[in-house]
Amino acid sequence: MPKYFSVAPMIDWTDRHCRYFHRQMTRQAIVYTEMVTTGAIIHGKNDFLAYDQAEHPVVLQLGGSNPQDLATCTRLAVERGYAEVNLNLGCPSDRVQNGSFGACLMAEPQLVADCVKAMQDAAQDVPVSIKTRLGIDEHDSYEFLLELLHAVEATGLRRVTLHARKAWLKGLSPKQNREIPPLDYARVYQVKQDLPQLQLHINGGIQDLDQAKQHLEHVDGVMLGRAAYQNPWMLSKVDADLFGQQNPVHSPQQVVDLMAPYIENHIRQGGRFWHVARHMLGLFQNCPGARQWRRHLSEQGPRATSAAPLYEALAFVSQSDKSEVANLAKSTS
Repeated sequence: MPKYFSVAPMIDWTDRHCRYFHRQMTRQAIVYTEMVTTGAIIHGKNDFLAYDQAEHPVVLQLGGSNPQDLATCTRLAVERGYAEVNLNLGCPSDRVQNGSFGACLMAEPQLVADCVKAMQDAAQDVPVSIKTRLGIDEHDSYEFLLELLHAVEATGLRRVTLHARKAWLKGLSPKQNREIPPLDYARVYQVKQDLPQLQLHINGGIQDLDQAKQHLEHVDGVMLGRAAYQNPWMLSKVDADLFGQQNPVHSPQQVVDLMAPYIENHIRQGGRFWHVARHMLGLFQNCPGARQWRRHLSEQGPRATSAAPLYEALAFVSQSDKSEVANLAKSTS
């Protein structure tokens, strides 16, 4: 079975600009949208399904608990060319709970199965998957998790991402739910042993590609979240290190060159520099000048009218001749 690497869906972070940025550094990784609610897609005024073709393979993650609405959104996602549609069963926020979806759905395996079946019927040949926790509140036994997985497996679903923590629906914030419940990788490995027919991906607390490789000895896929977002240059090693393919870029400076035209085009279409550049703050993480890079973009980015601040900030970290960097900055003004 092939191995998979993905960047996790992260609200307020993995928007279409972030995904385009990440795609410059890896061709093999799977990228996810932020969780988008069915209500937003069906009733919202904005186009919540917009993406650039360069992002592929890109997965739409849906939040919802009404099978008919999920089917409608899945059908729209298929029409728009998404590679996969994923149902969120892991978000523990109060707002999500009030909408009766996310992690609280783990307590209703039959409803989850109904949702998945409706999505599959609408998806045609596009895969449907789920992303879930190990349990919720006091319901954190292995049997509780297996009940959910058996229910969705009975629909024909085969792709599951397990965040290797349970969620506390009361008393912990979403941030605390990413840190306080202990990680239990062994339980995820056990699921793979007991349900080998599932394509099982692991998520939670994974910090680098060395750890990813270790997990891939036990499961089919690895998903990184904040570690990949905060140190995105890590993604430039994915294709070679995990898939034996040539890496698409060889330096962070090359990524800057690739992103500048994208930013300029976004600005011409009425967008703002900061919409894109905010995702690039960690590009030079752990490099000399990284702090100045972040500071310059943060200070100049919100009012920038061209991609010039990228090259101005690059001067703090670039090893090339400063006059060359200045000329590059001038050419984008």
